[in-house]
Amino acid sequence: MLLTEKEMSVLKDLQTQEKNCIDKYEKYAGLAKDDELKQLFEELKKKEQEHYKTIGQILNGEVPSCDCNDTAGKDYQPKGSYSKSEESEDKKNDCFLATDSIGTEKLVSGEYNSNVFACTLTSIRKVLADIEIEEQNHAEMLYKYKMANGMQ
Repeated sequence: MLLTEKEMSVLKDLQTQEKNCIDKYEKYAGLAKDDELKQLFEELKKKEQEHYKTIGQILNGEVPSCDCNDTAGKDYQPKGSYSKSEESEDKKNDCFLATDSIGTEKLVSGEYNSNVFACTLTSIRKVLADIEIEEQNHAEMLYKYKMANGMQ
């Protein structure tokens, strides 16, 4: 499989975004006060590592299959560690981390949405569309965490 210069550029940019997500979630797992949020960041970091690896495979000429998984966000049911009325510094810290991460997921999902059509092969577009859905799932999981913990 030969990729065009544009496809290579788009894929490398997407891989950079994935690396940034990996680094962010690793850092945020260390900064989170709530164990539930730490665990969520660790889980999301692993998913971003999978995305990074998948794009690397495409760049190396092999297109992995995708599962078109859109249930991870729907199935996630976080427990609430903070009360709705609580205004502790730990809660404010975790709210900031979760909110910032939702913004990142929106950005990355948008990048996939914008760049999916730069690729000519249907198999690559399917993989990138699958990753886009997974990025949306990540945002949904973070949102559910916030709602379970009374975070606005």
